[in-house]
Amino acid sequence: MTFRTPSRDELLPDREQKMAALSYLNEAMTAARIDGIDGDCMAQVCLFAAFAELVSTYGEAATAQYADKLSERIRNGEFTIDLARQ
Repeated sequence: MTFRTPSRDELLPDREQKMAALSYLNEAMTAARIDGIDGDCMAQVCLFAAFAELVSTYGEAATAQYADKLSERIRNGEFTIDLARQ
């Protein structure tokens, strides 16, 4: 099987890419939990992988600047998901 990298014209718009990526990540998290991997462990590994990718793409200084703003965003509730309780 041969895989090819899509051309720039074939890429989804940024928001659609982010939603697709989130869907893939949620599936991986679910599969890991089924296999007995702790959610906290997965979250930490995902953060490590994410920051490694950002450093690779944008460099250490830009990634550090991005990370500096995360605590305020967390406190402002940007990462809080209200789940409906049944």
